[in-house]
Amino acid sequence: MSKTVVIFSTKGGVGKTLIAANLAVSLAQDQGKKVCLVDLDVQAPGDMAKMLNANPQKAMVDAINVLKKQPQSFKKADFIVQVSSKVDFLPAVLRPQQSSYLESSKIKDVFALLVKDYDYIIVDAGKSFSEIFVATLNQANLFFLVVNPDVISIYQTKWILDTLQFLSFPLSMIKGILNRAESVSGISWQEVKVSLPIDIISQIPSEGKNVGLAINRGVPIVLESPRSKVSLAIKQLSSDLITKNNLFVEHREIDQLKLKELSVEKSGAFWQKEGMSESPLEIEDDKSDEIVYLKRRIHARLIEQLNIKRLDLKVFSDCNKTRELRNKAEVMVTNLLTEEAGSFISSLDVRRKLVKEIVGEALGLGPLEDLLADDEITDIMVNNKDEIYAEKHGKIELTSKKFISNEQVRTIIERIIAPIGRRIDESVPMVDARLADGSRVNAIIPPLALTGPTLTIRKFRKERLRIEELVSFGSLSQAMADFIKASVLSRKNIIVSGGTGSGKTTVLNILSADIPSDERIITIEDAAELKLSQDHWVRLESRPPNIEGKGAITIRDLFRNTLRMRPDRIIVGECRGLESLDMLQAMNTGHDGSMTTIHANSTYDVLSRLDSTILMSGIELPIRAIREMVASAVDIIVQTARLSDGSRKIMAITEVCGMKDEIHIDLQDIFLFKQTGIDEKHMVLGSHIPTGYIPTFFEDIKIRGIPLSESVFQKS
Repeated sequence: MSKTVVIFSTKGGVGKTLIAANLAVSLAQDQGKKVCLVDLDVQAPGDMAKMLNANPQKAMVDAINVLKKQPQSFKKADFIVQVSSKVDFLPAVLRPQQSSYLESSKIKDVFALLVKDYDYIIVDAGKSFSEIFVATLNQANLFFLVVNPDVISIYQTKWILDTLQFLSFPLSMIKGILNRAESVSGISWQEVKVSLPIDIISQIPSEGKNVGLAINRGVPIVLESPRSKVSLAIKQLSSDLITKNNLFVEHREIDQLKLKELSVEKSGAFWQKEGMSESPLEIEDDKSDEIVYLKRRIHARLIEQLNIKRLDLKVFSDCNKTRELRNKAEVMVTNLLTEEAGSFISSLDVRRKLVKEIVGEALGLGPLEDLLADDEITDIMVNNKDEIYAEKHGKIELTSKKFISNEQVRTIIERIIAPIGRRIDESVPMVDARLADGSRVNAIIPPLALTGPTLTIRKFRKERLRIEELVSFGSLSQAMADFIKASVLSRKNIIVSGGTGSGKTTVLNILSADIPSDERIITIEDAAELKLSQDHWVRLESRPPNIEGKGAITIRDLFRNTLRMRPDRIIVGECRGLESLDMLQAMNTGHDGSMTTIHANSTYDVLSRLDSTILMSGIELPIRAIREMVASAVDIIVQTARLSDGSRKIMAITEVCGMKDEIHIDLQDIFLFKQTGIDEKHMVLGSHIPTGYIPTFFEDIKIRGIPLSESVFQKS
């Protein structure tokens, strides 16, 4: 079965043409394979031909013309040139002027002919992110990105990966080739590996003299100097292609809808659409190696001048002080950059990027800053320094971001938790905290986290969602929204249950929006993330023990104190321990209209979950007593879930109707979400439906004068 390997880089001079030509020759000469080498670099036509000492008379553009006008007369041999190294060669164009006639829609037709006759098709895809490139990439079984050990090449490669990920192109198809890997002034292989979220499959050393002689003679270096380090590395790569079949996958087509969003008509349109107005190509290649050392020098001077190591970390909990510190640092870095670099960096865009990166590393959250700034990202998950995942539109994807080291991850964790008086070390290796904007943070470090410090951030939504928005999203129906509002106004006790990330806190925030403004609300949380709109709102947050293991204030402690604070409503962020018993007792003793969340997979599992949280806390109560307390305390259970397509929905609203017998509670579903299937885009199909059951407290709602039609409960 034929395999197509596409080689690409947006940065010129990285050596992709050299690698493509010599890889093709090695596959033919050393491995005995039938190979076609395709030159699709339409911006530099002829370079590949000179490297192979070939003199083609026709090109792919001519073949496409014949296929369109006279397909019956098409002969592949008329357009293929066999070079002395047993490789068949097909250029895309012979002159730059022909590139406008190279139709991207016909590229697949040419490849369909080639795969019939060759074991391997090696493609130099050029350096332009164009329609031609996308059409070529759609034919690939393996995609090589060539990168040099310099900061600009790494920048360019990151941008390629970000764009391909946006287009839903799988990272599993992409491998890296590090060329000039032994450059004395270059970035180390380890640093390159840390910077990129792809495997570096080959390291090709720098041998300028041997390579130059081979190019000048028009002979591939694997033939000219077969024992050179460059040749041996390329031969090893060709051997890997033969022996490692797991490198290749079925070719994947880029998401055309997203491609249209990017308006890919010209090279560079991707960068503009993604907020990358310019790539930093203004810096000459021979200067780019200096940038790494420049950043390090400025970073060290900034830390020294700001005395960051002795800086009170509590400054990061004050938004105004943090902003002042960053503004001061940006001015200092700008001046230091001018002092250190002079006119070395002429691009204003590159200067801004360097200032942002240096300040972010010194004062911010490093590679997490861009993810936190993206409003479409809801969760950020750092598994270790090399793996940073983000949830966007309900889907979790690996990002191209990386930390320099595990120590940097640890520093970021400490920077987050120190301002709120929490600590993390070997004796307390896990902690819950929050960012200044309210985002919830969980961190866990070795020895508990075996792969390195782990950080999870649930981003705090800046805008308050309204129930009307959830209805428009399809998270619940209008009938359910009307019923929930009436239940809150009539002071029913409500438990919101669901799995992790199912939207429990969001629903709790929305429920609280209907609490009348003249009522006193007290919220109790482990890490404050509730966001209420009422003025008369008291927020309480638990506290972990200090370094001596003393001074802890639990949710249960806060709950007991809350009962002395004359609350109208008590909202507990999450019940997961003995506070569940306190909550039930409060609901039973006049504090109606209270709310909380609990982890459970269904409304029926809530009962078992309450049993276990109370019993595991050491309270010796019979199940019957616990169930009777639940039955008399809780009025409604709202079940949330995150479905397979990433959407979050209210799956059920259930009334707790009292005891069915001595140990069983009677639960009656009022509304349910009924899934009917999955569409061609793997989106969940279904609808929210009433069961026909009318809750027992409906008369109480009417008596209170709360508008709610009985028709909302009728089956359609």
